[in-house]
Amino acid sequence: MKKLFIFCCLAFGLLSWKEGVSQEKREVTLEDVFKKGIFRQKSVSGINWMKDGRFYTSLEHTKKADYVIKYNITTGAIADTLVNGETLYKEGQTSSLRFTSYTLSADEDKILIATEREPIYRRSSKAFFFIYDLKSKALSSLAQGDKQSFATFSPDGSKVAFVRNNNLYYVTLNDMKEHAVTTDGKWNHIINGSSDWVYEEEFSIAKAFFWSPDSKLLAYYTFDESDVKEYNMQVWGNLYPKDYKFKYPKAGEKNSKIDISVFHLTKGEKTKMDIGTETDIYIPRLYWTPNSETLSIIRMNRLQNKLEILHGNVNTGSTKVILTEKSDTYVDIDFTDDLTYLSDNKTFIKSSEQDRFKHIYWYKMDGSLIRQITKGNWEVNSMEGIDQKRKLIYYLSTEDSPLERQLYVINFNGKGKRKLSSADGWNSVNFSRDFKYFINYHSTSTDPLTVSLHRAPTGKIVKTLEKNEELRERLSEFDLGEKSFFKLKTTGGTELNAYMIKPSNFDENKKYPVLMYVYGGPGSQMVTNRWGGSRESWYQVLAAKGYIIVCVDNRGTGARGRDFKHVTYGRLGKYEVEDQIEGAKYLASLPFVDKDRIGIWGWSYGGYMSSLSLFLGADYFKTAIAVAPVTNWRFYDTIYTERYLKTPQENPVGYDAFSPVTHAEKLKGNFFLIHGTGDDNVHFQNAVTLVDALVDANKQFRSFYYPNRNHGIYGGNTTFHLYNMMTDYLLKKL
Repeated sequence: MKKLFIFCCLAFGLLSWKEGVSQEKREVTLEDVFKKGIFRQKSVSGINWMKDGRFYTSLEHTKKADYVIKYNITTGAIADTLVNGETLYKEGQTSSLRFTSYTLSADEDKILIATEREPIYRRSSKAFFFIYDLKSKALSSLAQGDKQSFATFSPDGSKVAFVRNNNLYYVTLNDMKEHAVTTDGKWNHIINGSSDWVYEEEFSIAKAFFWSPDSKLLAYYTFDESDVKEYNMQVWGNLYPKDYKFKYPKAGEKNSKIDISVFHLTKGEKTKMDIGTETDIYIPRLYWTPNSETLSIIRMNRLQNKLEILHGNVNTGSTKVILTEKSDTYVDIDFTDDLTYLSDNKTFIKSSEQDRFKHIYWYKMDGSLIRQITKGNWEVNSMEGIDQKRKLIYYLSTEDSPLERQLYVINFNGKGKRKLSSADGWNSVNFSRDFKYFINYHSTSTDPLTVSLHRAPTGKIVKTLEKNEELRERLSEFDLGEKSFFKLKTTGGTELNAYMIKPSNFDENKKYPVLMYVYGGPGSQMVTNRWGGSRESWYQVLAAKGYIIVCVDNRGTGARGRDFKHVTYGRLGKYEVEDQIEGAKYLASLPFVDKDRIGIWGWSYGGYMSSLSLFLGADYFKTAIAVAPVTNWRFYDTIYTERYLKTPQENPVGYDAFSPVTHAEKLKGNFFLIHGTGDDNVHFQNAVTLVDALVDANKQFRSFYYPNRNHGIYGGNTTFHLYNMMTDYLLKKL
């Protein structure tokens, strides 16, 4: 009996020990984040709502093939496999065709699929396109010759338009005959139907042609970039490096000249639209009104402080200004396309910052205001859908908190506003065509993505489509630092939003080094209550090594109204850096922070900020890492830079007073400069110029370049290498 008792005690002790081992949490490693993708969340992507409102389709990839699956909305069950990639074969090939995207025709009889996609810049690409007939199961090449870009069905599904080698074409699907709309396209000179580099990057336009509602007309841009200066980027790898030259208008230099034309398919003729005698302008958007006879043209002046809506007659080309908005700083063109012409062809709805916060307005077609629909000291982030039958507008807003995005619905008359999202955090939505359902993507800073199907307009949940349960279970295995939000007040009285990640074993009696993360550019926002990506997972690696991570959204960032955002106008860098230094001062005052070990890092605009913060805040920052930074705004593009600084000819002090190059001699601490030589956005020239200035000032620093990598610095082992290198640097220098 005594032996049995001893055995039971030993067994119980062994069991307890095993449980203790199994419950022991482990630290996050770089391999976990960047190689194993342990913290990568699942989503429901590639959603296309079908016209009957009862089904949606989704693109799904396996190692074997790609599929377009049709799902029942309410049950989530598979209703059909519209495209089985295992059965698709390109002529002359024995392996099945892999595809990366698809589009259904309006009648849902055909699918346009893209294969062998090749990226060009941030939003542009080219590929080989195929038409798959859902009835006959026949697969046809859209066009012959080189790859095509932006292939798009006409609204009636009878034609597909596309761009190839700077020219615009369309194919009639009944006979698969190709028709040329333009023939004068030439690399680095004339672009038809797609945008030049700067429009793509700063106005989010890549496809620059648009079908009319009746499918009989094509409105399109022509960019004459002949007078735009070339940027020469060397591509390394061969015995002799190759030159890649593309047109890039730097601040104060010449832009492309723009023409807007409408091609009449039945007549084979084009009408050139009157966009004014001034050629140094921008046309950031085109919209068709419902009647196919009137084209809406958005026109802005070079300084972007005046926006006009023109209505043009597509038969004569004549235009009339129906609405004008002006600003002492700049009119922020909305990249979410918050301008909708209603089907009655009598009114339109758009958003504007004209009352100091972005809100929704309703206008008559002549530009006279019917009413302001939303009001308050908060912002409409985006209009997500307009149900014209019920006269309802769905929008995401910051009304609850600038750190969150919540879904609301409101009547056209500005009444009956209701909140449809139910939990704190960040929401994004995707509405069905008939506005009976929407898919909601919700997360918080501590909870990964939950994807759910809801009824509109009540918001009632129908089904949860993805919970990320596996990820949640994996998270419980790791020793994660706590993330918390806080506010800090500057000496000038401005309240700034911030977050902090502490080590999991945080001890308030110890002193910790701090790494601040900054982006800080106009209208941006890093301090948000949503699930972070791999970059934020990296902060858990650093937290496990005893670092506190802090992020402060300085003045000039978004979601807090026009005045907070526009304060940096004409002097980028001044107030933003002041606020980051104020953040460092505040942190230095905390009893658990080692004031002599505060660092800062950032990427792109954030690299500009981290460089300038170290140079101007040498008494507060010990170390800075700058990845792909702008170092002189004279090197950056016209649209972005002049929007906030005017031209360098008009505002030379604004360009030079807060350039890191100007302050290179003030470097005291540790500085690490990283850039990709293939960066078509923030050119490697920025790094070279700063290095020159630092050498002239006899300052020691570290630099590293990634051959041929673009602004994102990725590909193969690149991302892991980069973060491994930055981690090692921080461990040694902070």
